Amino acid sequence: MLCAGLLVGGAVGWWIHQPLPLHVPPGSQVLDLEIEPGTPAQGVADTVVASGVDVPATWLYAWFRLSGKARQIKAGSYEITPGTTPRTLLGMLVRGEESLKSITLVEGWNINQLRAALLKAEALKPDSQGLNNQDLMTQLGRPGVHPEGRFFPDTYTYSKGASDLAVLKRAARAMDKRLETAWSLRSPDSPLQTPEQALILASIVEKETGKPSDRAEIGGVFSNRLRIGMLLQTDPTVIYGLGAQFDGNLRKRDLQTDTPYNTYTRAGLPPTPIAMPGKAALLAAVRPAPTKALYFVARGDGSSQFSSSLDEHNRAVNKYIRGH
Repeated sequence: MLCAGLLVGGAVGWWIHQPLPLHVPPGSQVLDLEIEPGTPAQGVADTVVASGVDVPATWLYAWFRLSGKARQIKAGSYEITPGTTPRTLLGMLVRGEESLKSITLVEGWNINQLRAALLKAEALKPDSQGLNNQDLMTQLGRPGVHPEGRFFPDTYTYSKGASDLAVLKRAARAMDKRLETAWSLRSPDSPLQTPEQALILASIVEKETGKPSDRAEIGGVFSNRLRIGMLLQTDPTVIYGLGAQFDGNLRKRDLQTDTPYNTYTRAGLPPTPIAMPGKAALLAAVRPAPTKALYFVARGDGSSQFSSSLDEHNRAVNKYIRGH
């Protein structure tokens, strides 16, 4: 009996270190494994085999029980790669080392670009597809809130099959926290009255910034204009107001056509953000660089030329835009 036990123990010790035979689907190099919450160890063994691991489920179940860790297996989405052994498989399941994917939300994106990226994201469940923006925000627990600028641009990881609504909820909470932090750091002389105004201005700063080092001074220009009641006259808001009508060429008639977002025809900030601002843009909106500048124009290399008077600005426009 002792010899038989030693033989069995030796066989088990050998087997748990051997690569599992896998039936990998054509065009793939891994097996996807989805363990649902509450699945018992026997069910986990059955699911592993059903996913394409070519061993008897009873062997896996016996190994789970023998290890003493059968009840520590965690639900989640996993990938089984060639070379995985019964021992490394169990370790992965016990540690909850899920197969994670990621999506990057880019600073300056608008809600349409964000939603398009969600639809293209790998292994992300498109629960938001078919929802209009109003219904989307209701699903996120924010009924009546305009969706623009409400999601913090960052890279978010998720497990295979996760809902895109879960990613959006995380991004919305992240923006809440970033905005709260930025608002607490605002300059005492800021013309902004509410965090909402800070978010709107930050979105404009984000869209107007070509060179990161100019961001704070751009925030200063708009703060100066708001402080004295001067029109913001910023092209990105006009473009946002045009929506699908914008063909890539902003014309004089566009600047003269009144919309709620036309800052050439309406004083103050537009009614909502126009894009997703990042951390730096939020800070530039609430803590702008001290400057007397009221104007800026693109130099053509991503940077901006700042001016404190209209004459000085016109000279800059002639130089950098008209080439005079």
